[in-house]
Amino acid sequence: MHRVLVTGGSGFLGSHLCDRLIERGNDILCIDNFFTGSKINIKHLLKHPNFEVMRHDLTQPLYVEVNRIFNLACPASPVHYQHDPIQTTKTSVLGAINMLGLAKRLRARILQASTSEVYGDPEIHPQVEGYWGQVNPIGVRSCYDEGKRCAESLFFDYYRKWSLDIKVMRIFNTYGPRMHPNDGRVVSNFIVQALRGEPITIFGDGTQTRSFCYVDDMIDGMLRLMDAPVEFTGPVNFGNPIEFTMLELAETVIKIVGGKASLTFKALPQDDPKQRQPDISLAKQVLGWEPRVSLDEGLKETAAYFRQLLRV
Repeated sequence: MHRVLVTGGSGFLGSHLCDRLIERGNDILCIDNFFTGSKINIKHLLKHPNFEVMRHDLTQPLYVEVNRIFNLACPASPVHYQHDPIQTTKTSVLGAINMLGLAKRLRARILQASTSEVYGDPEIHPQVEGYWGQVNPIGVRSCYDEGKRCAESLFFDYYRKWSLDIKVMRIFNTYGPRMHPNDGRVVSNFIVQALRGEPITIFGDGTQTRSFCYVDDMIDGMLRLMDAPVEFTGPVNFGNPIEFTMLELAETVIKIVGGKASLTFKALPQDDPKQRQPDISLAKQVLGWEPRVSLDEGLKETAAYFRQLLRV
């Protein structure tokens, strides 16, 4: 049994991770400032003897005793991370410094939840881990993109200087139950609009592509990476390599939700990438990981969650 710290543990990914860690018999300390996380996501765990939650802002030092750290804390949707971009950068950078310092003191293994956004608007397709990316360092998304890039840099500096036991995963678009209904991400946007009978908003002409990984698959990958041999640090891509255009996603959501939702088109946001698809060869080769939940299956589960949440 491990004593595990999960930062951002009441968020979308964090709460699912806490569930899986509890199932494994671990002792969990969930840290969150509840800016984007929700107590509803972890309500079912609050009375579990192996689960503890603490309100804490990761930009401040933390002194606890654990032997594994999952660093997931940071707003991950454009709506949320652009709300207070300075705080977003501080969470990524100061949060990484504080957690790396804690891991160094405890000699704990630490996993960084990085992002496909480190690739920016990519010039190569699909994206491989060796690609350095094309990021606008002064754009509206740079608080998140550059914050996560700096965090990766810090992780590898601690690895080189102190031989810290690190794992770095780059998470591509992930969806599923417990997403925030107003997070501005395309899957939640489309489902919520379709359930409410509103026009589905497509930015640009709808030909831009994304790949969508269901949350259960992503958590499986996260756990496999954390359990991997010490010499395998990453970074490693996790996501679904099957691409869909925004028009294809909208059509699939309408088919699953039902009704006759219409489409409305708006201008593409600044620095919005035109293509995003992971090369997951490394995850397959080293970890034996690849996503197994189809888009139709995952969207059905997600739509059912939002239908209950919104009572529509």
